[in-house]
Amino acid sequence: MESHGPRLLGATMYKNPIASFTQFQHFSVQNPEIYWQLLLNELSVRFSVPPKRVLDTSDKSKHGGTWLPGSMLNVAECCLQSSNNFKKDDNSLAIVWRDEGCDDDDYQIRSMTLKELRQQVMLVANALELGFRRGDAIAIDMPMTATAVIIYLAIVLAGFVVVSIADSFAPMEIATRLRVSKAKAVFTQDFIVRGGRRFPLYSRVVEAGPDRVIVIPATGKDVALQLRNQDSSWHTFLSSARRLPRCNYYSPVYQPPDSVTNILFSSGTSGEPKAIPWTQLSPIRCAADSWAHLDVRVGDVFCWPTNLGWVMGPILLYSSFLAGATLALYHGSPLSRGFGKFVQDAGVTILGTVPSLVKTWKSTSCMDGLDWTKIKLFASTGEASSVDDDLWLSSRNYYKPVIECCGGTELASSYIYGNLLQPQAFGTFSSAAIGAGFVIFDESGTPYPDEEACVGEVGLFPHYFGATERLLNGDHEEVYFKGMPIYNGMQLRRHGDILKRTVGGYYIVQGRADDTMNLGGIKTSSVEIERVCNFADESILEIAAVSVAPPNGGPEQLSIFVVLKKGFSVEPDILHMKFAKAIQANLNPLFKVRLVKIVPEFPRTASNKLLRRVLRDQLKKELHIHSKI
Repeated sequence: MESHGPRLLGATMYKNPIASFTQFQHFSVQNPEIYWQLLLNELSVRFSVPPKRVLDTSDKSKHGGTWLPGSMLNVAECCLQSSNNFKKDDNSLAIVWRDEGCDDDDYQIRSMTLKELRQQVMLVANALELGFRRGDAIAIDMPMTATAVIIYLAIVLAGFVVVSIADSFAPMEIATRLRVSKAKAVFTQDFIVRGGRRFPLYSRVVEAGPDRVIVIPATGKDVALQLRNQDSSWHTFLSSARRLPRCNYYSPVYQPPDSVTNILFSSGTSGEPKAIPWTQLSPIRCAADSWAHLDVRVGDVFCWPTNLGWVMGPILLYSSFLAGATLALYHGSPLSRGFGKFVQDAGVTILGTVPSLVKTWKSTSCMDGLDWTKIKLFASTGEASSVDDDLWLSSRNYYKPVIECCGGTELASSYIYGNLLQPQAFGTFSSAAIGAGFVIFDESGTPYPDEEACVGEVGLFPHYFGATERLLNGDHEEVYFKGMPIYNGMQLRRHGDILKRTVGGYYIVQGRADDTMNLGGIKTSSVEIERVCNFADESILEIAAVSVAPPNGGPEQLSIFVVLKKGFSVEPDILHMKFAKAIQANLNPLFKVRLVKIVPEFPRTASNKLLRRVLRDQLKKELHIHSKI
């Protein structure tokens, strides 16, 4: 299969593609000026003022240097432009989607051309400018529908900042994100419709206390409930802009590449989510990685069940539009056969997944009999994959490759990947991302040789296009650089993954160096779990939350250890039920408790710090023993 990215090496790539890919990856790290200039020409990135150069490293106070200095652009405009280079014109399909419940009708695939998308985005941009000041933060808390994508692009086009909030969050978590981001308003839906049932969303958002809410109807032409006086329906919000003489035209707001376009959140270990600002470099980075590793190109139909509240939402959006592909969205649950039929009927060519989704599809056999033969590759991220589940997924279409991706919100994409020009092994990664470098170091901070099989913490090279340079509510230097080893004169950037390099040169993520856990593709922290569960029952003295992947691979599973107050007694099953209820009401209903275990005391350091690592190791041993019985 021909691939855009590796073609940059020229004809030598095809004489020895495996060796050439490695050379290309090293070249991209050692020669960022050349690589990123070539890459910018390949993607749909256009500048109103071109950059003076690609990377300026003269300011030694900035670990990552200054990318594209002196330039001006609007990355949303780049998404909406036609391109002769791409053979992408106004009639090209920009978005295809289907509403849940229309699965039996092959003609219910709805679509929007690039011209129609641009007109809708400009209409919303005009409406935004009538009600907000440039630079205001505006939240989106709703499923990733075609309307949500239009709102997202309009906010960026008009020089505002998107605040990403997942539609599964409880009111308290929504309120935290609104407070940290200083959001002026929230776009949401009246309800979320799943399986013919309506689940309230607007009421949950209102409980979080936003200043203003604009409400999109989940079904029908208008919202189906009473709104607060300061809130407005989608119809009312757009009506003011429709009265403008040129409502479908908007002049983009051009800004420097380091201007903030999106505030996303990633859980740390402090209890409050890290507020991570994406600049205009971040969309370019995620699109570049998808172009190079997933071979996203014009003519592709790209689908990945996700939400704009998580990093994969913006990644999917920008990867599709900047590479010229069609974005495919299913307005419903990805767990159902209806989603699989949409993949079939929409002609999806690249299907992204989360391992827990694949496990459900496999166990329920809900995708049996569907035609997925247009899919050229699968992609997987969010959590550790099971080899058996990856094999099942690949078998859905004559054993097409499953490309693994692992990164973070603060990186705007993945630092480690699979690719189409090296042999792949299920559940593993084969190389660093093109344009990214890393080393694996031991407990003393000494890097292992590049080809040596080893296990250790990963350290990223600091010149990482698109990675964050600041946090809104944290010390960026302390979080990502303080205490990290120096390698070849560079202070490495912390990511927190423990990485294993096998004898054959493949990579496997072994977990987190800190106490962050990954539940169902969502990163959270032990502190957050413990915070909502500590007061679930009067018998609890203290609790410790840890997560462990099953012995045979697969997503991490949450276990909670409990120390009871003296004189109290309670059954683990009772606590299990109470913890599940507390997490659902106050944190995230997607998090499931696998095990509750009562212990007499917790292991601690000499300074009385809780050793969750020891609990995690004990749990791994128990799970390993049970798996052999």
